[in-house]
Amino acid sequence: MKDDYYEILGVDKGASAAEIKKAYRKKAIQHHPDKNPGDTHAEEMFKKSAEAYEVLSDPDKRARYDQYGHAAFDGNGGFGGGGMNMDDIFSQFGDIFGSAFGGGFSGFGGGFGGGQRRVKGSNLRIHVKLSLEEIASGVEKKVKVRRKVQASGVSYKTCPTCHGTGQVTRVTNTILGRMQTSAPCNACGGSGQVIDKRPADADAQGLKVVEETVSIRIPAGVVDGMQLKVTGKGNEAPGNNGIPGDLLVAIEEIEHKTLKREGDNLHYDLYISVPEAVLGSSKEIDAVTGKVRIKLEAGIQSGKILRLRGKGIPSINGYGSGDLLVHVNVWTPKTLNREQKEFFEQMINDEHFTPKPEKSDKSFFEKVKDMFS
Repeated sequence: MKDDYYEILGVDKGASAAEIKKAYRKKAIQHHPDKNPGDTHAEEMFKKSAEAYEVLSDPDKRARYDQYGHAAFDGNGGFGGGGMNMDDIFSQFGDIFGSAFGGGFSGFGGGFGGGQRRVKGSNLRIHVKLSLEEIASGVEKKVKVRRKVQASGVSYKTCPTCHGTGQVTRVTNTILGRMQTSAPCNACGGSGQVIDKRPADADAQGLKVVEETVSIRIPAGVVDGMQLKVTGKGNEAPGNNGIPGDLLVAIEEIEHKTLKREGDNLHYDLYISVPEAVLGSSKEIDAVTGKVRIKLEAGIQSGKILRLRGKGIPSINGYGSGDLLVHVNVWTPKTLNREQKEFFEQMINDEHFTPKPEKSDKSFFEKVKDMFS
């Protein structure tokens, strides 16, 4: 089981963005590879801290993590705020370290303060529609994605403008004195490299668009609007040391014909006739795993809710499954023939047809309260 992100950084769940950033910087410096050469535990903690910061520093990711935990990202194979390697960390969070290691850095094992900057390719976003049955069981989807990859035969050379650093330094005279600022190099986009040889099928960055089939493992219990991530399946970055972007997968839930979802619970409206309500009956109804048969006792009242435990949607956090709530509705006929009408006229004052609610026959509001408890 993965460690809690808040515990990794040593902050409370109500911590502010500034407190989270400060805590991450402290942990990252403590476990930095340069301070702990050859220490695999320190390297692992360094990665975990970066993974926690990646999620908690993003308001949207943090909200989804608070609601669904690690399952909001993991998805059994490549999803997540996690799975970061050293290249990811150095390329994304280098500015967090400030001057702790001599100012900035260029990548793991490449020395700090003057090497090439690793550029990450752009992310791709797709929508995947899932039926309620697929959501209940989890599914593997194969989707076709058009992504940019480096063209065969392309080669790069050191950028003459920034000399491979990916940064350009500007000195400006102000009323406060000379001020020095650094910014990504416009000539190479911050990669430190420019194209040397470009094949005919490549664009100005040496990339071409290809169609690729990507396999996506989607865990059971996902909800509409949830976003999963397939690491490294976005667009590739130009240059020899770039990092591919990610494929972001937004979940769309297809509405079921008879079942309505509410969190992990499902609702089903069952309509029965007056004779069935009076005499009792056996009915086959829809469940997300197939058909199930339920028994209706004689004298069942309209509005009664039958709870089939564990027949709902599995919790994405692994806390079991929700329930299937069957709402019983007695269907009153609108037209009767003469014989049927005479029968009911005779029953109007019959004691067996006179309403006599018992304590077990709960009111509508009590049923709603029970349903949500």
